[in-house]
Amino acid sequence: MPALSSLVAQAQGWPSKPVRIVAASSPGSGVDLVARVLAQKLGEQLGQPFTVDNRAGAGGNLGAEIAARSLPDGYTLFMGTPAHAINAALYRKLGYDLLRDFTPVSLATTGHYVLVVNPSVPARSVRELVALARASPGRLTYASAGTGNATHLAGELLRSMAGVDLLHVPYKGSGPALSDVIAGHADLMFANLTAALPHIRAGRLRGLGTTGSSRAVSARELPTIAEAGVPGYAVGAWYGVLAPAGTPEEIVSRLNAELGRALRAPDTRARLAADAADPAPGTPAEFGRLIQSEIATWTRVIAQAGIRPE
Repeated sequence: MPALSSLVAQAQGWPSKPVRIVAASSPGSGVDLVARVLAQKLGEQLGQPFTVDNRAGAGGNLGAEIAARSLPDGYTLFMGTPAHAINAALYRKLGYDLLRDFTPVSLATTGHYVLVVNPSVPARSVRELVALARASPGRLTYASAGTGNATHLAGELLRSMAGVDLLHVPYKGSGPALSDVIAGHADLMFANLTAALPHIRAGRLRGLGTTGSSRAVSARELPTIAEAGVPGYAVGAWYGVLAPAGTPEEIVSRLNAELGRALRAPDTRARLAADAADPAPGTPAEFGRLIQSEIATWTRVIAQAGIRPE
C-alpha cells in the first residue's frame, strides 16, 4: 500500500505544485473558455498555477483518455462535457470508462443550445414548427455539427418527443452548419446559444426556443422548448470538473469547495455570463447523478434513432 500512503500524504499538502486541467477541445471553444476562467480563479485562491491543457481529437475521447490515465494525485483534472456522456452511449469500445475511470468533483456551468430557423421558414414558434413538420414529413432539413454530436442528438430527441420527421444533414463542425442555416441551405439547427445569439438579434436567424430546463439568463426573451410546445424536452450544454478515479477524497472535497467559491464570485459570474454560461456549483454526488442520467438519456435516443458512429 505504499502508493496509497503516498497519495494520502500528498493530499494533506495539496496543491504544492502546478495543476493542469485537460480540456478535450481546441482553444477558444466553450469548454476551453470555462476552463480558463476557472483556472485563473483557482490559481488565485489556492496559490498555485492552474493551466489548461488542450487535447482536441477523436470527438473528445483523446483528452478523456489522457486524463483517465493520469496519476490520481490531484494534479490532473478534466473538463467533462455532454460529448463525453454521448460518447459513452454511442461507442461500444472506448479507451476509458467515464463512470469507472473518473471521480466527479463538481458541475461547473450549465448552458443552452437554441433551436433556430432560417427566417424563410414559416414558423414563428416551436408549436408552429412542429405543425409544419407534421404537415410535410421529411421536407424540413436540420443541420448539425456531425453525426452523434449533441447538436444532432438534440434534433433526434425533438423528433422522438414531438413525433415529427426531419431530415438530418450532418456537417463537419458547427460553424459550417450554422452558416448554411443562415444562408438558407438548411432550414433549422440546434446551435450553441453564444454563437447563435448575435445572428438572432440581427435578424439573420429566428430563435424559437432554448433547450435548457429553465430560460437562459442571457436570452430570457426566448422560451424553453418545453414551455413552447414540447413538454419535458431538455438538453443541457453543461461543463464539469472530474478527477482520475482514486484521487484522495480530501483533495476532491477541497477542490469542490474551492470551485463553489470560485463560481459564486461576482467577477467569475460576470465573465461566464459573457459566454452565456450559468454557474452551477454542486456536490460531487449531484454531478455524478447528472452524468449517469445523461448517459441513460442518450443511450435511449441513439438506440431509437439507430445512430452508428461514423
